Amino acid sequence: MENARAAGFNTVMFQVRGNGTVCYRSKLEPWADELGGRYPGYDPLGVAITEARRRGISLHAWVNVMPGWRDDAPPTNARQLYNARPEWFWHDERGRRQPLGWYVSLNPCYPEVRRYLVDVMREIVCGYDVDGLHLDYIRFPNEWNSAYVAGAQVPDYPRDPRTLALFRRETGHSPESSRRQWDQWRTNQVTALLSAIRAMMNKTKPQAALSAAVGAEPDEARRRHFQDVKHWLTLGLLDTVYPMNYSADLQAFESRVYTWSNVRAAVPVVMGIMFDGREGSLVLRQIDIARRGGAHVAAFAYNSLFERLDSRGQPIMDEQSKSRASLRRRVIPYIRRLAVSPSADPGRRG
Repeated sequence: MENARAAGFNTVMFQVRGNGTVCYRSKLEPWADELGGRYPGYDPLGVAITEARRRGISLHAWVNVMPGWRDDAPPTNARQLYNARPEWFWHDERGRRQPLGWYVSLNPCYPEVRRYLVDVMREIVCGYDVDGLHLDYIRFPNEWNSAYVAGAQVPDYPRDPRTLALFRRETGHSPESSRRQWDQWRTNQVTALLSAIRAMMNKTKPQAALSAAVGAEPDEARRRHFQDVKHWLTLGLLDTVYPMNYSADLQAFESRVYTWSNVRAAVPVVMGIMFDGREGSLVLRQIDIARRGGAHVAAFAYNSLFERLDSRGQPIMDEQSKSRASLRRRVIPYIRRLAVSPSADPGRRG
């Protein structure tokens, strides 16, 4: 938090749920493996909120919504969803579970899965004085990854009998008889989940902001991942959107900024910029492009700028440390100048 403050950031998105394990006191999900899978002797989210408040930083709890696990092997904790609720995960038409190796997803087509995820979000916003809830992977994580056979297509998840029965009951179709309705129905399930989270937030913590990381090209995100952010905004489901504009190509980056400039009338747009492994000159150019487009700016991510600390609080130097130091030298002075001249920038996000 001190690094973020000193660098000129005014907001931190603090990740507290990555894959069905958490970094806060929970009655629903086990402690994250990054914390040893058990109570670490302190409450990470509670400490983060305290330290952010001391420095005038806004703290938003960042959650991966759909992922239920991520590893090459199953979790060892029997309470973890992958073990406790195997029926809640994606299965293909032959009944096979989504392969391990990357994120394996919960099935948002099940009403009880949506209710469970709302309960997870409720536990955070009711248990902690967060300034906001930030939703990542509020979509189908169905892109190809190395867990699949090279050259093979990702199965058209989910194809378990119950999901297909729910679809047929609501539409009278099978995926084969109406691909258009099958895709729209899956899109509707993601929207239904977000609607339920929004309703919960309105009831339990209306002063907290609800935001989401979304595809940088909204039409493509809807087509490929059933994430219909344009519709979400017409329904008033989000307070802020964070397009993940991570392209290193300046022309593509600027085109996406232009696309989102038409959205700013509905909600603030915070343009996500990739800092990891990038040259400082490119990052600065993209910040300027985003600002000219009227967007706020988010840095992805903290560990692209700063080293992790060891148990004594000393930086852990690794092979990327030199590139991080170079990026800090180029980028942080500029962000600091924006911080002391806020009229020159619509906002900065960490």
